[in-house]
Amino acid sequence: MPGFFAQERNGAMKRLDGKTALVTGAARGIGAAIATTFVENGAFVYLSDINEEMGQALAAALGANARYLHLDVREEPHWQAAMAQILGEAAGLNVLVNNAGITGFEDGCLVHDPEHASLADWHAVHRTNLDGVFLGCKHAIQAMRQSASTGSIINVSSRSGLVGIPGAAAYASSKAAVRNHTKTVALYCAEQGLPVRCNSIHPAAVLTPMWEPLLGEGPEREIRMREFVQDCPLRRFGRPEEVAAVAVMLASDEAAYMNGAELNIDGGILAGAVAAPASSRQ
Repeated sequence: MPGFFAQERNGAMKRLDGKTALVTGAARGIGAAIATTFVENGAFVYLSDINEEMGQALAAALGANARYLHLDVREEPHWQAAMAQILGEAAGLNVLVNNAGITGFEDGCLVHDPEHASLADWHAVHRTNLDGVFLGCKHAIQAMRQSASTGSIINVSSRSGLVGIPGAAAYASSKAAVRNHTKTVALYCAEQGLPVRCNSIHPAAVLTPMWEPLLGEGPEREIRMREFVQDCPLRRFGRPEEVAAVAVMLASDEAAYMNGAELNIDGGILAGAVAAPASSRQ
């Protein structure tokens, strides 16, 4: 059974030993980093995505503690089938990471400002980013209740869910809703007496394939990269593995008293303004 695949490393227990996790949008980017780090920490991980080829390849590379599971987060029957499979193969579901998301710019620089965005584009972003999280939380709660599992639901929101983004109205709105729904789920599970926690992670500029349409190619790429992080105190993009490290903490029993919390991974952007380092002012 998946829960028994965890192995000890150097005689020490790993942080997620014995846990079964489902990570959505796991074929690349932050999702792939979280799935990889979960496996390294002893969990059995179901990697879900709609990109069959990339998802299968990553699961194969991660070995016996990983399995690919095709899941379109927008479709409730997919969630029902996924939970049925997991509960049929494992002792229960311990961790869900609702990571799958889109910016709305995947097919090019579409118009996403509040005045000119189309209703269809608005709905497309919310259907993945918000409906997918709603469905994930709904069916994870039911699965965790059914299997009497101690659970951790981790929703990947964004810095954009905390501040306005004039050129990405749908994305910002969807991520703000994820932030709020996380707290609702946390309170609901506590009200129900369920041992299920729900927290959100808010990455800022983390360099993943999602950024490629905005960065482009050629000599202008480096200029755009510098422009995107010029307001970041650390003056760089974040790395997917830095987000994964926080997800491991939230998934582990170390965070047993964290519920309804939001964790920013933004290089200090939301802390306020910072003066440029002396070397850059010379």
